[in-house]
This record gives sequence, structure tokens and C-alpha cells, in this order.
Amino acid sequence: MVRVSFRTGLLAGFVLIVALLGGAALRSWLVLEQFVERSRQNGDEALQVAALIQELGERTIDIERSVRQYLVLHEPMLRERFDGHLAQALIVVDRLDSYSAKPLRSQLSEWREQAEHLRQGLDRGVSREDLVPIMARLMDRSSLLRSVGQHWIDSRNSELIAQLEATRTRLAVQISVALAGAFLIMLAVGWWFVRPLRQLEKAIVRLGESRFDALVAVGGPADLVQLGRQLDWLRQRLADLEAHRERTLRHVSHELKTPLTALREGVALLRDEVPGPLGSAQREVVDILEHNVLGLQRQIEGLLSANAALPERGPQIRRLVALRAFLREIVRRRELHSQSRALVLRIEAPERTVMLDAEKVAVIVDNLLSNAIDFSPEGGEISLRATLAARTLCIDVIDQGPGIAPEDVERIFEPFVQGRRSASIPRQGSGVGLSIVRELARALGGAAEVVPAATGAHLRVELPHD
Repeated sequence: MVRVSFRTGLLAGFVLIVALLGGAALRSWLVLEQFVERSRQNGDEALQVAALIQELGERTIDIERSVRQYLVLHEPMLRERFDGHLAQALIVVDRLDSYSAKPLRSQLSEWREQAEHLRQGLDRGVSREDLVPIMARLMDRSSLLRSVGQHWIDSRNSELIAQLEATRTRLAVQISVALAGAFLIMLAVGWWFVRPLRQLEKAIVRLGESRFDALVAVGGPADLVQLGRQLDWLRQRLADLEAHRERTLRHVSHELKTPLTALREGVALLRDEVPGPLGSAQREVVDILEHNVLGLQRQIEGLLSANAALPERGPQIRRLVALRAFLREIVRRRELHSQSRALVLRIEAPERTVMLDAEKVAVIVDNLLSNAIDFSPEGGEISLRATLAARTLCIDVIDQGPGIAPEDVERIFEPFVQGRRSASIPRQGSGVGLSIVRELARALGGAAEVVPAATGAHLRVELPHD
């Protein structure tokens, strides 16, 4: 399959649009030129015909005057004058007859006929009484020619206007078709370009969400297809790096846990004074060793927990859940943890069903509750609230602990950050719980934040829902 590049396709689209619109503009210009030329020709012919008709009228008057003078004086000079006027009038008639004016031809033919009768009457010496009616009919034909000529000129103008109106309608249709064609070409080219761009955008979003299982396939122009292949290569490379990172983390954690277990057993043997009794200074060293070994173990377990949570950022599996019952079940899992501290967990949630990824949201709420239980004072109260606004599910966890220091607000969701304010009892956490909350919230299209509170800590997660 032959694919066209982005630049070639864009250039072809512009050329087609310019050809359509330029053709319509050229056609309009040619029609306008033709109309101007036709209008000029009609104007020239109208002026010439009107001038010839006027000249013929003047020659007709001269003919009548010379005939009347000849009938009274009978001088040969007057007869010659009549012949001269008649000859000039016939030249004018011939010129008028040369125009394609059918209404004028019948009147010109009758004018010639009456002029010939008048000439023959003079040649035969017909009496004045017989010539006067002929002269009257000749004058009538001359007057009628004026009105017929004016009507012919008006009809020519009306015909020209009618042609202009018809041409204008055709031009409007042609221009509309050209504009519609240009618009369709623009839509086609836009779709041809936008579709692969959207595919690229979705592919980049999937890569940003660490979803490396979907093949990157991009259609459209050849250069965008090539870019899609490069993105797919990047996807495979990132997938390999992610798998390698996870393997390395597992191996390193395992390799660290093995000697760490031996160290912990050795410290326990020393504490139990199995090798022999310990002095006060030795016991202090054993306490330091035990404290650091336990801290290192928690860090390694945190790494493993964070690594185990990463697959949870994969594709969402959404289902309908009853919100209040869903939160009650998560709280039930933490009953032993909270009862050991004599804590009260209150749930405030509407009796509604929502469409969400229950497994990921359960991990988010569980980590928030675990953090609140660890920092709450003995016999305190923890509030778990869920509210629905528009298409957003808002989950708030509020405790009565020491709260979050202002300088820790921006970094409390980072891995292994536990904040500067300590809990009322020693914590066993590794500091990755809230980082998991933020990662999963982002994977679900939401966000996690710290809400300012007068006492205690107020953590909020906002998630989209259907």
C-alpha cells in the first residue's frame, strides 16, 4: 500500500482547495468580462441605431420639403435635391438594415416602398393630391421607426439583464459547489491528519501510565506511521526496562533479606545472651544493632510493597459497587488494627452505587486508613467520608493525630517520606503507603492532596466515576 507523507498530503489538499476556489474565481472573472463586452457592444449598437433612426427622420423631412417645393415651383434643381435626399436616406436605411433587428426590417421595407412610390409619382407627374397621402405614410413610417427602434433597444437591454441574472444563478451554484468541495476536502484532510494524531496522543498517554501491553499502531501519512513505529519500539524498550527494573528490585531485595535475616538472628542470640552474659555497654550496642536491622528490614519490605503495587496501575476493571457497603468492608479489614488502639472509625457515605475500579480504590482507602490509625492517639476517632459531586468521587480520611507539618505537605506523598511530626507510639511503617495512594489515584485519572486542618491530618483523594 502506497502511503503519502504528511507534507505531500497537506500540499495536495491545499492544491485541490486552491484549484476549486481558483476555478470558481476564474469562471466568475470570465463571465464578468463577457458581460462587460456584451454590454459595451449593446451600448454601441443602441447609440448607432438611435443616431441612424434620427438621421433617417431628418432625411425624410428633407424629402418631404423638397417634394412640396418641387410640386409648387417645378424647378429641375428641386427635383435633383429630392433625388439627393432620397439617395442619402436609402444609404441610412441600408445601414439600419445591416443590424440584426427584425422589428426594424419590416418598417424599413415599408419605408423603401413608400419612398419608391413617391419617386415614381414624381417621374410620372402625378398630381399633388395623389402624392400627399404617400408623403404622409412616409412620415408615419419614419415616426414609427423611432418607437420600434426604442423598443428594440429596451428589449436588448432586458435580454442582457436576463442573461446576467441566469449567469449569476449559475455562478452562485458553481461557487457553492466549489466551497462545499473545498470544505469536504478540508474535512477529509483534517480527518486524515487528526486521526493518527489522536492515536499518537493515546499511545503517549498509555506509555505515561506504564501500560506497555497495547501495540502502538498509527495510520494516516507515511511519516506519522513511521513515528508510530518508533513509539512502538519505545514501548517495547520501556517494557523491557520496566521488567528488568522489577527483576532487579526483587533480586536485590531477596539478596538483602538473606543476610539481613542472619543478622537479625545473630542480634537475637546476643540479646538472649546465648553466647554469654552481656555488659551494659555491650547491651547498648546490641540495642543499636537491633534498631538498625529492624529499620533496614522495614525499608526492604517497603520496597517490595511498592513494587507489588505497581502492577495495580494497569488497565482499569470497573464495576458497579454500593459505596457505603464497599467502604464498610474496607474498614472491617482494619478492625483488629484499630481495636488495638481503641480507635473509633466513623463512615459517612451516601447509599449510592457508583462505577469504579473497586480493587484499586480499596488499596487507596486501606493505605489512607493505615496511615491514620498509625498516627491517631489512643482512643481517638477517625472519620472516613465519601461524597459525590457531578462526576467526581471525593474520599476524605481525617484523624486526630499530630497532623502534617507545612513543610511536609508537598512531599508527604513521596516514597519513604514519613513527615517530621511523629506518632504517639513507634510506627512500623516504611513510608510508601501514601506514595502508593498517589500513584493509584493518578492511574485512575484522579489526584491525592492534603487538606489544611486545624488539628490532625486531613487527606483527600478525588476520583472520576460514572
